[in-house]
Amino acid sequence: MDRTEWVKTLFDSIDRQDNDAFQAFLADEIVFRFGNAESVNGKLAAGDLVKGFLESIKAISHDVLESWVEGNTVICHGRVTYTRHDSSTLTVPFANILKTNGRLISEYLIFVDVSELYKTA
Repeated sequence: MDRTEWVKTLFDSIDRQDNDAFQAFLADEIVFRFGNAESVNGKLAAGDLVKGFLESIKAISHDVLESWVEGNTVICHGRVTYTRHDSSTLTVPFANILKTNGRLISEYLIFVDVSELYKTA
Protein backbone atom coordinates (compact mmCIF):
# COMPACT_ATOMS: atom_id res chain seq x y z
CA MET A 1 0.00 0.00 0.00
CA ASP A 2 1.48 3.37 -0.97
CA ARG A 3 1.37 6.36 1.40
CA THR A 4 -1.62 7.98 -0.35
CA GLU A 5 -3.66 4.81 0.09
CA TRP A 6 -2.31 4.42 3.64
CA VAL A 7 -3.53 7.95 4.56
CA LYS A 8 -6.93 7.28 2.96
CA THR A 9 -7.31 3.99 4.84
CA LEU A 10 -6.28 5.64 8.13
CA PHE A 11 -8.88 8.40 7.81
CA ASP A 12 -11.53 5.95 6.58
CA SER A 13 -11.09 3.98 9.82
CA ILE A 14 -11.67 7.16 11.84
CA ASP A 15 -14.64 8.24 9.72
CA ARG A 16 -16.22 4.79 10.18
CA GLN A 17 -15.57 5.23 13.92
CA ASP A 18 -13.79 1.86 13.85
CA ASN A 19 -11.45 2.24 16.80
CA ASP A 20 -9.94 -1.24 16.34
CA ALA A 21 -9.01 -0.49 12.72
CA PHE A 22 -7.63 2.90 13.80
CA GLN A 23 -5.51 1.35 16.56
CA ALA A 24 -4.01 -1.07 14.01
CA PHE A 25 -2.12 1.96 12.61
CA LEU A 26 -0.55 2.79 15.99
CA ALA A 27 2.76 1.64 17.42
CA ASP A 28 2.60 0.31 20.98
CA GLU A 29 4.76 3.21 22.22
CA ILE A 30 2.87 5.99 20.40
CA VAL A 31 2.72 9.58 21.63
CA PHE A 32 -0.73 10.94 20.72
CA ARG A 33 -1.94 14.53 21.03
CA PHE A 34 -5.35 15.90 20.00
CA GLY A 35 -5.51 19.68 19.66
CA ASN A 36 -4.55 21.50 22.85
CA ALA A 37 -5.02 18.46 25.09
CA GLU A 38 -2.13 16.87 26.93
CA SER A 39 -0.34 14.10 25.06
CA VAL A 40 -1.09 10.51 25.99
CA ASN A 41 1.45 7.71 25.74
CA GLY A 42 0.79 4.21 24.50
CA LYS A 43 -1.52 2.54 22.03
CA LEU A 44 -4.21 1.70 24.60
CA ALA A 45 -4.30 5.24 26.02
CA ALA A 46 -4.54 6.71 22.50
CA GLY A 47 -7.29 4.24 21.60
CA ASP A 48 -9.23 5.09 24.78
CA LEU A 49 -8.91 8.82 24.09
CA VAL A 50 -10.14 8.44 20.49
CA LYS A 51 -12.95 6.11 21.57
CA GLY A 52 -14.15 8.66 24.14
CA PHE A 53 -14.01 11.46 21.60
CA LEU A 54 -15.91 9.47 18.97
CA GLU A 55 -18.61 8.61 21.52
CA SER A 56 -19.04 12.34 22.20
CA ILE A 57 -20.13 12.98 18.59
CA LYS A 58 -22.56 11.33 16.19
CA ALA A 59 -20.29 11.21 13.13
CA ILE A 60 -17.03 12.47 11.66
CA SER A 61 -15.85 12.96 8.09
CA HIS A 62 -12.41 14.01 6.84
CA ASP A 63 -11.64 15.57 3.48
CA VAL A 64 -7.88 15.27 3.11
CA LEU A 65 -6.82 17.93 0.63
CA GLU A 66 -3.08 17.26 0.54
CA SER A 67 -0.48 15.06 2.14
CA TRP A 68 3.30 14.97 1.99
CA VAL A 69 5.95 12.49 3.02
CA GLU A 70 9.30 13.68 4.34
CA GLY A 71 11.46 10.82 5.52
CA ASN A 72 9.48 8.97 8.18
CA THR A 73 6.92 11.78 8.59
CA VAL A 74 3.53 12.14 6.88
CA ILE A 75 1.93 15.58 6.95
CA CYS A 76 -1.64 16.05 5.84
CA HIS A 77 -4.27 18.74 5.97
CA GLY A 78 -7.85 19.20 5.00
CA ARG A 79 -11.27 19.82 6.48
CA VAL A 80 -13.06 17.74 9.06
CA THR A 81 -16.80 17.77 9.65
CA TYR A 82 -18.11 16.75 13.03
CA THR A 83 -21.78 15.85 13.41
CA ARG A 84 -23.07 16.45 16.90
CA HIS A 85 -25.63 14.17 18.54
CA ASP A 86 -28.33 16.76 17.71
CA SER A 87 -27.32 16.34 14.01
CA SER A 88 -25.88 19.87 13.72
CA THR A 89 -22.42 20.05 12.16
CA LEU A 90 -19.14 21.87 12.54
CA THR A 91 -16.55 21.93 9.73
CA VAL A 92 -13.03 23.16 10.51
CA PRO A 93 -9.56 22.88 8.96
CA PHE A 94 -7.10 20.37 10.38
CA ALA A 95 -3.47 19.41 9.97
CA ASN A 96 -1.87 16.21 11.23
CA ILE A 97 1.77 15.26 11.62
CA LEU A 98 2.31 11.51 11.71
CA LYS A 99 5.77 10.20 12.53
CA THR A 100 6.14 6.58 11.57
CA ASN A 101 8.44 3.68 12.22
CA GLY A 102 7.73 1.59 9.17
CA ARG A 103 3.96 1.28 8.70
CA LEU A 104 3.01 2.18 12.28
CA ILE A 105 2.56 5.65 13.73
CA SER A 106 4.88 6.43 16.64
CA GLU A 107 3.82 10.08 17.08
CA TYR A 108 0.40 11.42 16.07
CA LEU A 109 -0.16 15.17 16.39
CA ILE A 110 -3.54 16.67 15.50
CA PHE A 111 -3.85 20.42 14.98
CA VAL A 112 -7.54 21.39 14.99
CA ASP A 113 -9.78 23.91 16.73
CA VAL A 114 -12.75 22.10 18.27
CA SER A 115 -13.62 24.93 20.67
CA GLU A 116 -17.04 25.35 19.01
CA LEU A 117 -17.88 21.64 18.92
CA TYR A 118 -19.64 21.34 22.27
CA LYS A 119 -21.23 24.79 22.39
CA THR A 120 -24.99 24.81 22.43
CA ALA A 121 -27.17 27.34 20.63
